[in-house]
Amino acid sequence: MKLRYFVSLLFTLPFLISNSNSHEYYVSVTEIEYAKEQQSLQIISQIFIDDFETLLRKRYDESIILAGKDESEKVETYMSRYLTDKLKVKVNDTNVNFKFIGKEYKDDITYCYLEIENVSNIKSIAVTNQVLFDVFSDQQNIVRLKLLGKNKSFLLVPENDTSVLNFK
Repeated sequence: MKLRYFVSLLFTLPFLISNSNSHEYYVSVTEIEYAKEQQSLQIISQIFIDDFETLLRKRYDESIILAGKDESEKVETYMSRYLTDKLKVKVNDTNVNFKFIGKEYKDDITYCYLEIENVSNIKSIAVTNQVLFDVFSDQQNIVRLKLLGKNKSFLLVPENDTSVLNFK
């Protein structure tokens, strides 16, 4: 009896373990904070590594592997290009461009660091975040804004992909 239990456990264990790394929800978190002394918007976008890898493979290069020791030098270029296309920021109704500072991996998350320089006298900020909407239909993107004494969070979905915060 014990042998039968052990053998069945031996055969089912790999299936249980293989499903433990996947997740059932698709979400990213983008935090935007105003650094008054630097007069810049500092942005951290957090995206699951496996989801970002899936996207980059489909869009740019099927051989891309993120967070590996042999990661392609093109990865940051692809990440920057994609985020520039899917993450838009307007300050005072004017489109502003961010600079891709870099990225790092922690646990199962990619942290992308972005910055928008020379920002002052903010009356409004609008953020459009379409990250991963083109790959996962149930993707949700959380945008957290921390500026001028206000903290506001928005949940963006494909049907409603823009958040606006006014300071007037």
